[in-house]
Formats: sequence, C-alpha cells, structure tokens
Amino acid sequence: MFRRREPVPFAFVAEAERYRSNVTPPSRERASRSQIAGRALMGLTVAAGLVGALLFGMPSLQPSTQDTHQSQRSEASDGR
Repeated sequence: MFRRREPVPFAFVAEAERYRSNVTPPSRERASRSQIAGRALMGLTVAAGLVGALLFGMPSLQPSTQDTHQSQRSEASDGR
C-alpha cells in the first residue's frame, strides 16, 4: 500500500486501530433450564441421526462378492 504524503487532519482517524473503549458490554443472560434441555435434545437428535445413517449405510459400504450378483436373476430373463 502507498503512504499518504499529507498529514491526517484528525488524530482520532489515525489512532482508530488502537482505540479501546472503557465501556463494558452488558453481561449475557443465563440460559433457562428449558433452553438447556432443548439444546441437549437437539444435539442428541443430530448425533442419533448421524449414527443411524452410519449404521444403515454400512451394508452398502461392505465389499460384495461376485457370486451373489451372478446368482440373482430377474423373472423376466427366466422366460427366454
């Protein structure tokens, strides 16, 4: 980046990056018991969904043997 040749007319513009406020933000409200229970239930639901998807998806990830595919024939091919 290039530097400005003329001085900055306002000191607060030049010092804006290092300015710190002495005003503290208000404290956060504590979550109620129902909110905590709802968040926990939502987390358990998401975790159970991921575990269920993994369990139902595992059979499709297993390597299959060629014997089972060759022995299965459709009913349409029986008449030929």
